[in-house]
Amino acid sequence: MQTKPIAAKKQWLFIRNVIFFTFTSFGGAQAHLALLLKYFVQSTKFISEEELLELNALAQVLPGPASTQTLVGIAWKVGKLKLAIITFLIWILPTATIMTFAAISYALLDQKQKFNDILEYIQPIALGIVAYGAWKLGKKVLSSQVSIFLAIASVIATLVLRNAYVFPLSILIGGMISSAIETPKEETELRVKLFSNINPKKLIYFLGALLLFALVGAIINRTSPFSLPIRLLENFYRNGILVFGGGQVLVPLMFTEFVEMKHYLPSSGFLSGFALQQALPGPTFSFTSYLGALSMKNFGYGLWGQILGGLIGVIGINLPGLILVLFIVPFWDDLKKISRIRHSLSGINAVSVGFIIAAFVLLLIPMGFNWLFLGIMAATFLLLNFTKISPPLIVLAGILVGYLF
Repeated sequence: MQTKPIAAKKQWLFIRNVIFFTFTSFGGAQAHLALLLKYFVQSTKFISEEELLELNALAQVLPGPASTQTLVGIAWKVGKLKLAIITFLIWILPTATIMTFAAISYALLDQKQKFNDILEYIQPIALGIVAYGAWKLGKKVLSSQVSIFLAIASVIATLVLRNAYVFPLSILIGGMISSAIETPKEETELRVKLFSNINPKKLIYFLGALLLFALVGAIINRTSPFSLPIRLLENFYRNGILVFGGGQVLVPLMFTEFVEMKHYLPSSGFLSGFALQQALPGPTFSFTSYLGALSMKNFGYGLWGQILGGLIGVIGINLPGLILVLFIVPFWDDLKKISRIRHSLSGINAVSVGFIIAAFVLLLIPMGFNWLFLGIMAATFLLLNFTKISPPLIVLAGILVGYLF
């Protein structure tokens, strides 16, 4: 049963807890879930634990930022659209602002030797974090021959084809295969009832925005000052539609497209931004602010162009997930009953593991066989896997070592 909108006094209490959550949410989506329980269930009872877990399950099924969608879903349940939008802005703006500033600062400082020395230690740490993410997700997801096959196939397709459209096609095929194999032959009446409630115009607008961005980006002259911002908006919006699995999948996808395929920024700049993101609270998807700002700088845009790039990054990547969760939450009670949707997730997750592994390989190649860097990478992986030390502490330690030595 949906919670009624809360009174104004409790809305301020809710907003206060959103602020607390925003500035203490280290550690990714799994750690975020524990904090969501703390701030919105256990101490305040804004929603029930069952409702929170259902929203989290919905976020896992949908493409986009899982933590953001879960938090926005909570806000919608307790305060409808207005509170959901306010919550979204509080959640994404602090980290997005820091990451945009970091990109601008990197652009100003990347010729200074000391800054480059610090980055040298950050990059292998970032690789260790990627390896750990692949290991953890792989242990959870790759539990059948089908899932292992899909992961291997996505690795090969990514490394061989190196095309941005590998990602949506692989996700689509992986979801279809697992859904066809694992779903029982039933639920026809339920599916008809559910999809009769969907407004087709909303779906047309949702996908039409993607097609419009892609069309304008393709038609507009590449020398036009508007060309890169439009192409970036299409890139981020498209990935926001197609990313399943949260930030751990987003980062490898962004590296393959922005560094390997389109050369918007160098691998060193990408890895430095990713490592910094690990040291900050808030959504991993705010990393796109850094990518947008640095991409704009590398193509000759000034300060305001870089700020625009940061804004495009965070809005473009988050908009599809925000629209989806606000569109679907009202009839989630029916949607969650359809096992075909649930079973497609296993294939999608298997493909996502393959993306991470392929990205790890692509990230590793530029480093070469530097034994010091490989040792730092391995140490990062082991610390994350066998201790309770969090990624922010390891990143900060890397920054300190780079600064001192």
